[in-house]
Amino acid sequence: MRLTTGILPILVAASLLVTATAAQKGRDKIEIVKAKDYTAPTMERSAELQGILQKAVDEVSAQGGFKPGELAATVIDLRDPNRWRMAEFDGERQLYTASVVKMFYMAALHRQLEDGKITLTKELERGLRDMIVDSSNDATGYILDVLTDTASGGELPQKEFEVWQYKRNRVNRYFASLGYKNININQKTFCEDAYGIEQQSRAYRGQNRNMLTTNATARLLAEIATRSFVNEARSNAMLAIMSRDWEAAERPNSQAVNFTGKALIDNKMAGAKLWSKAGWTSRARHDAAYIETPDGQKLVLVVFTENHANDRESIPGIASRVLKALKESRQ
Repeated sequence: MRLTTGILPILVAASLLVTATAAQKGRDKIEIVKAKDYTAPTMERSAELQGILQKAVDEVSAQGGFKPGELAATVIDLRDPNRWRMAEFDGERQLYTASVVKMFYMAALHRQLEDGKITLTKELERGLRDMIVDSSNDATGYILDVLTDTASGGELPQKEFEVWQYKRNRVNRYFASLGYKNININQKTFCEDAYGIEQQSRAYRGQNRNMLTTNATARLLAEIATRSFVNEARSNAMLAIMSRDWEAAERPNSQAVNFTGKALIDNKMAGAKLWSKAGWTSRARHDAAYIETPDGQKLVLVVFTENHANDRESIPGIASRVLKALKESRQ
């Protein structure tokens, strides 16, 4: 059979389309994809909240000696689940994530579990819990390997490395598809330092480090708190391991009592509930917290600080001022 020159390009193009479609379907089996019914949240800027947050940040910054760029904060009022009110201070500034990134890996894993692309084994359940409850870096590396089908090891030649790095960027692609911006979440967390391909992935000098904004972090926590990120059962599972018993005596620098939870302790807010993920390194001190109080407040508050890692007063100081001001404004 002889093909005319006009038909041949059409057949070639059709063949390429079929091949591309098949490849896309293949990627869909491993890529993290948003749910068909997912809708990005709508938030309205609140002048009241902005004034409260700005005053709190100004006072704490003055007391703590913060320089420009060393503090960022975002607050979201969730009392009305259909009308999110928010305010920010430098909320789009990229800052190193510390362990707060683990909340993003947890959420991505639950999306894959919901889609049936990953099976929850006892070992995976243990790793997920340890990553959030104890903030284990080893567990985090395991979870990220599962999510991206990558593994630590020696450096690779450039072409092989690019294939590896594309896979490692899977979580980034997922959150970008949801409309999250200005973040980079493709690295493991370490107690000391990254080596081999992990250092190669960081571009050796840290140019490709994990980076988050308080706005993006607050959005994710709000989506988890309102059970709108994944289904209700999985949302409840995430909240269960993020729950912090701030009224119990724990070790001195625990996530429950030495970050936002300290504000609840200092103000004797009996009955208040706290869910959080903190991050702490030699330079950074961060907390992402969701608080419910007996008087009806439902608040997400995310505070990131740089170069004030041992400052145990600034994050709870902002939280205390925001909670107090909101309570007074509603009396």
